[in-house]
Amino acid sequence: MKEKTTTYWIATVFVACIMTISGALAATHAPPMMKALAHLGYPAYFSNLLGIGKLLGIGVLLAPGLGKLKEWAYAGFGITIISAAYSHLSSGDGLLALEPLVTLAALVVSYSTRPADRRQNEDRRPIPQKARNARQSPFRAGV
Repeated sequence: MKEKTTTYWIATVFVACIMTISGALAATHAPPMMKALAHLGYPAYFSNLLGIGKLLGIGVLLAPGLGKLKEWAYAGFGITIISAAYSHLSSGDGLLALEPLVTLAALVVSYSTRPADRRQNEDRRPIPQKARNARQSPFRAGV
């Protein structure tokens, strides 16, 4: 169990560092980030969306609790990372397009090794048949 928690934190801190640095560079319109986004064909205003989204996602990812929001943060980061790889590939960057996939691998490891207190509440009890029947719509045929 200790190994799983250690693996989780190593992967999560790696993802957090990558996303925090790139998010801060995007949010502050740092010249290297703006040059890279222009090379990929993105407008300057996209940097604001990308930076704020990454920084908010990191806040959610590192905060305790917030299981449902963490699911959204993981999904958002996954989409962002896959989009980055595709953008680099489409703009002719060759093997540089594979670089974001290292972060994606760390994100997958982080997601799959999350401790129970960092997951969405998964231990919900099934609804009893009696309660299910009470919830049925009165507009159903035969009622």
